[in-house]
Amino acid sequence: MLKKFFKCGLAGWCMEIIFTALDSLRRRDMRLMGRTSLWMFPIYGSACFLTILRHPLKKFPAFIRGCVYAVCIYIGEYLTGRFLDKHHICPWNYERSRWQIKRIIRLDYFPNWLLAGLLFEKL
Repeated sequence: MLKKFFKCGLAGWCMEIIFTALDSLRRRDMRLMGRTSLWMFPIYGSACFLTILRHPLKKFPAFIRGCVYAVCIYIGEYLTGRFLDKHHICPWNYERSRWQIKRIIRLDYFPNWLLAGLLFEKL
């Protein structure tokens, strides 16, 4: 499980750096600077627990599995975000998004989390 934790943590970090770097294109910042936080490693690493669902969900199509993973990721994001926000160290804040819930999750990220969940499933 520890090996899966590190794989998921590193994969999550890489995805976040790429995602935030690509967001630079929207701002026409061709430096494509990606960013993340050390706090994100254990959060992404905890995606290793999604593998518990892999066998019960294997008979379902990828879209259904991805939806289940996305909901689980939202739950994890909300719980960790509330904890970190309570201590004033939450590295993300979605208050500018109209799709946010308590500044901690963004509903419009559902497709991203669906795909991330399917990736974590393969790790």
